[in-house]
Amino acid sequence: MRPSVVAVVRTGTANLASVETALRRLRCEVEFVADADAVARADRLVLPGVGAFAAARHAVAASGLEDALRDRIVQGRPTLGVCLGMQLMARGSEEAPGVPGLGVLDAVAERFGDGQRVPQMGWNRVVPTDGSRIVPEGFAYFANSYRLTRLATGDRGGDWSPAWSDYGGRFLAAFERGTVVGCQFHPELSGAYGRTLIARWLAS
Repeated sequence: MRPSVVAVVRTGTANLASVETALRRLRCEVEFVADADAVARADRLVLPGVGAFAAARHAVAASGLEDALRDRIVQGRPTLGVCLGMQLMARGSEEAPGVPGLGVLDAVAERFGDGQRVPQMGWNRVVPTDGSRIVPEGFAYFANSYRLTRLATGDRGGDWSPAWSDYGGRFLAAFERGTVVGCQFHPELSGAYGRTLIARWLAS
């Protein structure tokens, strides 16, 4: 069987090595992309990210990727947003007021509240809702100072299926709709749990 080919977006703020390693362990071929045509034609695409919201968003804009990314997510084509890549799918982030996200999820990333050590770094439980097919229940590795606390249409999020975690209060650990998945955690750093999630996404 021919290995799956997965395109990984070069956002300029991502730890691409760990994402590449996780995909290759699942017998995938990895193609790094940074232009709209490649994003549009990719069968499967990962939007990774670590670091600052504004820097990642400006990198996406500088490469002219906004419309291609937004279109494939709206169309339900296989896309996996990881950590900051997930937050880029939202309307924006308190970290960068006035800097718009892709806006496919009607939510804004908020900083963890006073009294919580940030960034949150370590393992935390992920609890999916009944509609989740790709995101399993279990423990995943997080490294984040900002998080999404709700979906705009309530806990079920309309046609998005959320998964929740808790760190000083409940927050959105992941969401999925068909083959579009956003993960606040790092599946590529989450051991067997992360391999299961990525394998389910590849098979979906």
